[in-house]
Amino acid sequence: MYLRRRFSKSGIRAENLTELPKAKKSRVSGKKSSVPQDGVMESGGVFGQLLKTGGITLKAGERQNEIAVDGAIFQKKLHQALRKHSSYPQVVEEFITGLESHIENRDQFRNCLLPCVSVQNLETSNAVHSYCESLIKLLLGIEILQPAIIKLLFEKIPEFFDESVGSDGLNLPRLIVNQLKWLDRIVDSKELLSTIMQMISVSPPTIQHDIITGLPEILEDAQHSEIARELSSLLKVNTELMVPILDALSCLNLDLELLSEVCKSVMVTVAAVKVEDLPVVVKFILRSIKATNAVEVISDLRKKLDLDSCVSLPQIQASQSKFRNQSQASLPASQVSINLDCVKLLFEVIKSAVKFQKTILEGWIKAIENVSSASDHKVLDLIVLFVIYATSSKSKKQIERVLRSKIRLGYMREQFLQNAFRYHSLVMRDLFPAILSLSEIFVHSADPCIVSFGSCMYKQAFAAFDAYCQQEIVGALVTHACGGNSVEVDVSLDVLTDLVSLHTSLVVPYAVFLKSILDYMDNLSPQQIRKLFHILSVLAFSQGHRSSHIQDDMHMVIRKQLSSTIPKYKRIGIIGAVTMVGSMAEKRSRENGQIMERAQLSKEQCRQITSLLELVCSSCGQVPQALALYYDELANLIQKGNMDLQILDWIGSSVVKDFETDFVTDLVPIEDSAFLFPVKALYCLEEEESEATIAINLLPLLSQSQLNKHVDEVTAKSKEKRIVSPECLSPFFRLLRFCISELNNGNMEDIDALLVCPLYLTNLEVGGKLDSLSKQEREFLCTLLFHALNWFREVVNAFCQQNDAEIKGRVLARLQNITELQCLLEKILAASPGYAPPLANFDSDTLEGVPIINTAGTTKKKNKGKKSLKSDSSKTSSADNFLLEEDTESNQPESEASQLEKDSPEKESQTSLVQLQSYSAYFRELDLEVFNIFHSGLLTRSVLDTEMHTKTREIVQIGPAELLFLLEDLCHKLEHILIPTPAKRAPFLKGKGKRSVGFSHLCQRTSQEVIECAVELLKPLCNHMENMHNYFQALMAENQGMIDRPGVNVQEHQLMSSCYQHLLQVFHLLFAWSGFSQNENHSLLKSGLHVLADRLKPGEGEFSLEELLSYCFQYLLNFQDSIPNIYCALSLTQLLLVIAEKSVVNLKHKEIASITKHFLCQSWMQPNGIRQKGPQFNDALHTLFCIYMEHTDNILKAIEDISSIGIPELINSSKDGYSSTYPTLTRQTFPIFFRVMMAQLESSVRSISPGTPSDAKEVQLEKLLQWNMAVRDFHILVNLVKVFDSRPVLSVCLKYGRLFVETFLKHGMPLLDYSFKKHRDDVQSLLKTFQLSTRQLHHMCGHSKIHQDTGLTSHVPLLKKSLELFVYRVKAMLALNHCQEAFWLGVLKNRDLQGEEILSQVSQEDENVSMIAGEDPMKSQLWGRRRIEEITKDVNALSPTIPKSFLRGIV
Repeated sequence: MYLRRRFSKSGIRAENLTELPKAKKSRVSGKKSSVPQDGVMESGGVFGQLLKTGGITLKAGERQNEIAVDGAIFQKKLHQALRKHSSYPQVVEEFITGLESHIENRDQFRNCLLPCVSVQNLETSNAVHSYCESLIKLLLGIEILQPAIIKLLFEKIPEFFDESVGSDGLNLPRLIVNQLKWLDRIVDSKELLSTIMQMISVSPPTIQHDIITGLPEILEDAQHSEIARELSSLLKVNTELMVPILDALSCLNLDLELLSEVCKSVMVTVAAVKVEDLPVVVKFILRSIKATNAVEVISDLRKKLDLDSCVSLPQIQASQSKFRNQSQASLPASQVSINLDCVKLLFEVIKSAVKFQKTILEGWIKAIENVSSASDHKVLDLIVLFVIYATSSKSKKQIERVLRSKIRLGYMREQFLQNAFRYHSLVMRDLFPAILSLSEIFVHSADPCIVSFGSCMYKQAFAAFDAYCQQEIVGALVTHACGGNSVEVDVSLDVLTDLVSLHTSLVVPYAVFLKSILDYMDNLSPQQIRKLFHILSVLAFSQGHRSSHIQDDMHMVIRKQLSSTIPKYKRIGIIGAVTMVGSMAEKRSRENGQIMERAQLSKEQCRQITSLLELVCSSCGQVPQALALYYDELANLIQKGNMDLQILDWIGSSVVKDFETDFVTDLVPIEDSAFLFPVKALYCLEEEESEATIAINLLPLLSQSQLNKHVDEVTAKSKEKRIVSPECLSPFFRLLRFCISELNNGNMEDIDALLVCPLYLTNLEVGGKLDSLSKQEREFLCTLLFHALNWFREVVNAFCQQNDAEIKGRVLARLQNITELQCLLEKILAASPGYAPPLANFDSDTLEGVPIINTAGTTKKKNKGKKSLKSDSSKTSSADNFLLEEDTESNQPESEASQLEKDSPEKESQTSLVQLQSYSAYFRELDLEVFNIFHSGLLTRSVLDTEMHTKTREIVQIGPAELLFLLEDLCHKLEHILIPTPAKRAPFLKGKGKRSVGFSHLCQRTSQEVIECAVELLKPLCNHMENMHNYFQALMAENQGMIDRPGVNVQEHQLMSSCYQHLLQVFHLLFAWSGFSQNENHSLLKSGLHVLADRLKPGEGEFSLEELLSYCFQYLLNFQDSIPNIYCALSLTQLLLVIAEKSVVNLKHKEIASITKHFLCQSWMQPNGIRQKGPQFNDALHTLFCIYMEHTDNILKAIEDISSIGIPELINSSKDGYSSTYPTLTRQTFPIFFRVMMAQLESSVRSISPGTPSDAKEVQLEKLLQWNMAVRDFHILVNLVKVFDSRPVLSVCLKYGRLFVETFLKHGMPLLDYSFKKHRDDVQSLLKTFQLSTRQLHHMCGHSKIHQDTGLTSHVPLLKKSLELFVYRVKAMLALNHCQEAFWLGVLKNRDLQGEEILSQVSQEDENVSMIAGEDPMKSQLWGRRRIEEITKDVNALSPTIPKSFLRGIV
């Protein structure tokens, strides 16, 4: 016990330390101590005498106390002197009083707290240690003095509350606490703890911090639990002391219960902890995690950690302080810096934890995996995954898998990545190697969204990191660009393009790396070559960074490629030269993220540009395809509207002159004898043909071009005059119209005569004359039509944006001309097998071969065995893959297309039509602006009489054929640009894919630009879709709800159906765009949805996103009653799914299930009364049925309804009959229904959890009822094989039957184990039903072996193994419930599907039995043991709760 005495001057009683004392006045003891000049304190009292006797000399001033002996010797001497003193124990109190008087002086007290200095003399130097304890510490080691000195020290602490640090820079309260650390023995530890807690309660924060952090070194180990409870209680009261308390707790040995309790109390306060304290708090929580609760604790921790507040809150304060006081604006900025440093320390803590504790690593990964929505994810998750990837090499594959899954689901957004680099660049910089590695892997992925995420990582890292990292990033991107994978090349060049635009000055130093890509241009596509030359041109001609060495290298490469005779290299030279001209002659440039106006070009610069263009033109003059490419590239450059006017004037003047000279002629009679067909001017749009004065000289040019093919190439190329070819007609006109439009601000009056002028063609009314034409004549006609179609396409491109009503009407007339010519071309192509069309897109390799034409059988027989056919087929073989791919993209259903051919009034004998979609690469590309025609309503144009007065007005309206033409093209464009191709490497020795052929102009736009154009078209598209709805509604009303009654126009019906389907596909492609998930595109999505919602709720102002989605869903749902075929039904369903999936609140599962069931219960008929069927119908039905099963609220009930109602109706119907409840269920479609039901049944039971014996009785009963229904459905489906025994049905039943049995063993049998006693009858009934199903499966195995079908027998071994496991597993369950006598095992005979015994195998079985009986007993015993081990292992794996020894006994 401490000495009980009152301190007369301190005012503090020993019993109560809560009253703070006033600072003590210096007092002098009975005898004054004198201070000689050497600083030695002379004290005549007991205190001074005993210290001197023990070997310590007290010093005054700045000099420390001296000790002449070892500390232990001093303590021993002093202890003995006190014990042997005549006035003991009163001498102890006198000694303490002397000490108290001595330390009233601050300097003297400081000397007593500082280490003593050993006396430096020869006699004692060898005996004294180099370090000596302080006087107070030595006195505390003496037990009879310790309590009083401790009390004295705590009484001294309040004197320094106001000024803990003196002028000498020493913190005396901290020195006092240090004296109490690491004492050999504490006399009264409980009293000491009580005193310390009292002192903590009244001390300032700094002293509290020192005391708390010193507790583990002050108190004994036995008191750790008591200290922890006290500190935990203190933590709940005062959260400001969290850091020192957690520091102290982390050094204590605590039991698990107390540690868990402390951890919970700390976890509650995490959200309110200061940023500076977060590292300590997180470190304590992670250290206290155990394997049993790791995932739970880490999940709770990640929810409460909010890194955004570390940056956003100071920024808000900074913005507010600017309005309040400008002088305080710098404070929040410094706070932000502190916060960022603290966040870095936080991730260092996490990094250390995951590096050394596997439990924490796995817990973090599992906690992040368990997050199931995008809104619940944080930037923290992304950075932690990066930290784990950088720290643990064994977890890299797992982290890649988690990231891929989260990105694919849309949970890890690019916005997280941007925030991570923007606000936590210090942390991300340390993770740069991991970021670079992941970026390379993601860019190499086959998933477009993962590739996009990887490219975003590259861009963000380049902008945030230093020069070293930037160089590594550029090097990695160059590696991707040179790797040969087309998607990787595209991504890397896109990233480099963005970097060059946004960070031009930062990329310039690495231009030497980018130039190396020029060596790999052989593997680049034309669009990739454009991107590469654009990147280099920006670096070469950027303002302030003009790099002459890059310019020189580009000039050398371009000249070299232009001079090549190989078309591929000449094409590279043309693209490079035009791209370079674009950078040299641009009016505005984008550098370092800003638009900069360029100065007007000097004469020298103009000369360089014009000379380069002349070089290109002269090198291409003798090659029509190269010249056409030059025209196209130059037109695309002018279309951007960024060319200097001087260069534009120079180009425009030459283009107008050359085009008129080459392709336009006066409308005069032409001598026919020189041509293969008589020349006739057709498709003149002037009201009176006499008004036309010019014509496009197409047929004569084509004839001349055909003639030139037979002229010696050497003499042809020796001519300096430019060759005029019809292949250049459309590209040259495109260049002409862009020049005119740019020079005249969009006004096309100068060339509007080209819209209405006729073409020199021939009489196209071939009719039945095709058979009488020679092969050369048919191919000439095909080529003529291709050129005419491409001319009309470019004319529509040119004038579609004109606002004049008369011009709009003529554009629609040209669309009608296109559809008419296409119908004619299909017929002639069908009669011209092996024909190779002229090129229309010149920026890709020459398409080797021609489309495959399915002609009549007579044609095939006629050509069979001829030698010329062999050479032709060798030419066409390389194009087969491309054309087959194009065929698969056809949107017109097969059954409808074939029916259209059969019912066509103009069908030809033995000649089938071809699909022009196979020839899409040979047509000129329509611009996106063409689809503004959708906006056109009813247009009228004047019809003048002979006196030039308006006589009538003719109405021009877009017809179904023209609408379908535009919709098909729009679908192809949206599908190409909005649905990226998977990044798959090209097969070995296979040609590159031609997917981009015909989309070169579209590919120069971003997907966001295309979406913006599409959103503008939504209103007219809604008008057209409502017109389709009204058409079919009226048709059904006229025909009493049926569309196959007599009098229906089949061809018109099919055209309208195709338009309807394509309209729905356009909506689906638009709203299914993955880019809508990005924040910057949310406004675009809302504007698109608002168009649809406005049709339902017109003029009702703004809606929230959820309201817009709900209204759009309801609007689209109204179209379900007018759907003409199953293809439109599928398109509408997929569109509704896309709209529903964008909602976070209401996913519309009930509505989706309802509409799909409505479509399944509908009888789909063709207009001629024949039921729809065919492979495409089956595919659509399969998809619809899958959607229905996925969205119905009870899959088991839906399967039971179909199998117990629909299928019996089908069985009882005629051979060609169908189910009356489900008309889509026929004998032909039964395998589709059966496959989907089996797959969904197995999937649904897999989601039933096994449960535990501790589950409530109601829960067990509910799961048992689910399994009862599932087994009943399974029994019904399996027994249907007796009726429908086709091979596809058997294969599905064997495959999914095994999976169902395995799922029952894993999930169902554990439930039966602990449900058997409570629900014996239900379990027994379930097992009996399931046994009947397994017996039928066994019969199917025998049937498969008898028929020796390898496709079926491949399923038999695994299925039989599962059936065997089921037998032993049931026996184990019965034994576990002490009912083993209820189990008996019999011999199951081999039977066929109908249950008849397979007699042919009886003798074989007998022979097998006798052979086994005659084998070596030891060998048979060894086989038996091995089999028992295998069965026991498998059964134990399915039910780990049953002891292995128990199972071995059963088996």
